[in-house]
Amino acid sequence: MGGFNIEKDLKGIKFLVASGFAFSLMSVCVKAIGGRIPISELVFARATISIIITRFFLYRNKINPWGYQKRLLLMRGLLGTVALFCIFKALTILPIATATVIQYIYPTFTVICAYIILKEFILKRIVYSIIIGWIGIILVSQPEFNSNSNIKETILAIVIAILGALMTSLAYICVRKLSSKEHPLVIIYYFPLVSIPLSIPFFINDFILPTGTDWLWIIGIGVFTQIGQLCITEGLRLLPAGQATSLNYSQVIFASIWGVLIFEEKITSSIYLGSFCVLISTIVSISASKTSQARI
Repeated sequence: MGGFNIEKDLKGIKFLVASGFAFSLMSVCVKAIGGRIPISELVFARATISIIITRFFLYRNKINPWGYQKRLLLMRGLLGTVALFCIFKALTILPIATATVIQYIYPTFTVICAYIILKEFILKRIVYSIIIGWIGIILVSQPEFNSNSNIKETILAIVIAILGALMTSLAYICVRKLSSKEHPLVIIYYFPLVSIPLSIPFFINDFILPTGTDWLWIIGIGVFTQIGQLCITEGLRLLPAGQATSLNYSQVIFASIWGVLIFEEKITSSIYLGSFCVLISTIVSISASKTSQARI
């Protein structure tokens, strides 16, 4: 049995909490623009900033940016881009806490997809995890249906958020397959490499030039996302995946705080309970995944 490395664990926890904090600020930036700028432009801007920063680190560390598994790298970039479109769209419609909680259902999707795609063994407890996770989604969505908002728009936003979680899980599976041969910076690099050409056709005829503080929000999206990615990569290196994923759930806490302080959103008891259900579902999914892999 290996001993605990307290210093290493604390360092990992700090990185993961910092990641959750950075990603929550990214969500604030997307929410603050409030639909004034097309989602495709935001994806393009985020990708442009990311590709510049990542390319710099690749060049500084003398790493070949093109990798070895190009088809899978491109697939990871495609899935990540679709996920980003969905997440950004959900954030513009739903309260920031609700959209963030739904996004965190992705570990459950990851286990299901890993079973279908990678033929990984799946435990019975995963069924309970899925049920708990979906109960959580229903609970966090409840206030939206009870409000005076457009029901059709709310349903569409929730479906988009769930689709974003599914795409995130598929992208995560690609990362798992890629990580054995590819450098993390190469995997990150292919994300904006695919996002840029995919996003251009969606705004080329309806381009809106950002003005005033919109430039700050857009820069914030790119910078905070990059910080979040770097921190979570380091955190995952230092801590076990299950512990890392549950700690990264701190993004939900930060997002909820920003929702109340900045956007005057109400956090109801059903949102608290739903968030707890999704957190439990996440922990069970990750622990079951680790157990199943140990049995293979």
